[in-house]
Amino acid sequence: MDYIVLDLEWNQAVDGKEGENEKIPFEIIEIGAIKLNSDFEEVSRFSQVIKPEVYPKMHHVMKQLVHIDKDELMQGKPFRDVAASFIEWCGNDYIFCTWGQLDLMEFQRNMEYYEMPPLCAGPLRFYDVQKLFSLAYDDGKSRFALETAVDHLKVEKDADFHRAFSDAYYTAQIFSLLRKPEIMERVSFDLYHLPKSRKDEVYIVFSDYAKFISREFADKAEAMEDKQVSSMKCYLCNKNIRRKIKWFTPNGKHYYGVAACDVHGLIKYKIRMKKSREEKVYVIKTSKQTDEDGLLRVKEKKEKARILRQQKRHMKADKSKQI
Repeated sequence: MDYIVLDLEWNQAVDGKEGENEKIPFEIIEIGAIKLNSDFEEVSRFSQVIKPEVYPKMHHVMKQLVHIDKDELMQGKPFRDVAASFIEWCGNDYIFCTWGQLDLMEFQRNMEYYEMPPLCAGPLRFYDVQKLFSLAYDDGKSRFALETAVDHLKVEKDADFHRAFSDAYYTAQIFSLLRKPEIMERVSFDLYHLPKSRKDEVYIVFSDYAKFISREFADKAEAMEDKQVSSMKCYLCNKNIRRKIKWFTPNGKHYYGVAACDVHGLIKYKIRMKKSREEKVYVIKTSKQTDEDGLLRVKEKKEKARILRQQKRHMKADKSKQI
């Protein structure tokens, strides 16, 4: 399998939301990529400027950030042609690698705008090298600028940043230094295209937690009625286990619960309700081993949620009396 290390540059409406095309808020103006083989050796390069059709004038922020002059931009090729050439260049067996989560989403949005076939029917597996860097050198949650990572790893800086190819090159250099098994297992999923059915839903177990990505539901109530969403199984032995704290939500967006496995101890669960592009909802559920302190923290969260609901009911009752 090859690794396609991808970076994009894009433009947007010069007058903000007023002139924005909601179907394509960010128009890609450059694609740069490095192809690495399974041994992390560079085998090919791709670099192409794209002539803009939606936003022909550069936004002032993008003009300062992206080092592409007007003449070079106007000599670019149409997006359809460049994207088709790029996908052909990628080959048949590869996984994308990007710095952050935005590039693949915008690439697929641009493809959809130009009525091109989707890259895949559902969630797209990829490596978020920005996240991998944080997992390797920080807390796994913080996110760092590409140049910060380059400096930290003492990668030679021999090209300007904020051009698609040079940023892809630097990302590839960083990625090649992160190839430890415990880092490489942490694949990400781009969710521009969600699972269409139960069989397409994503369930993946990492060394220290498990993740489930659901299909779409009409609303949160329907989602929580789904057995796969609401189940509390031990992700290590796949058995139904005793619930210590049933599902509760402090805000209607996040749901929490804890269960106990006779073999693997306490497991904590978190559900995040997300809104889809079709104004429906889908679920990202994670499960992870915890301890008595973790159980106590979830209990405290539940109690705070109960008190807050009680306060809201009292406030509502008081307002009704004043009317």
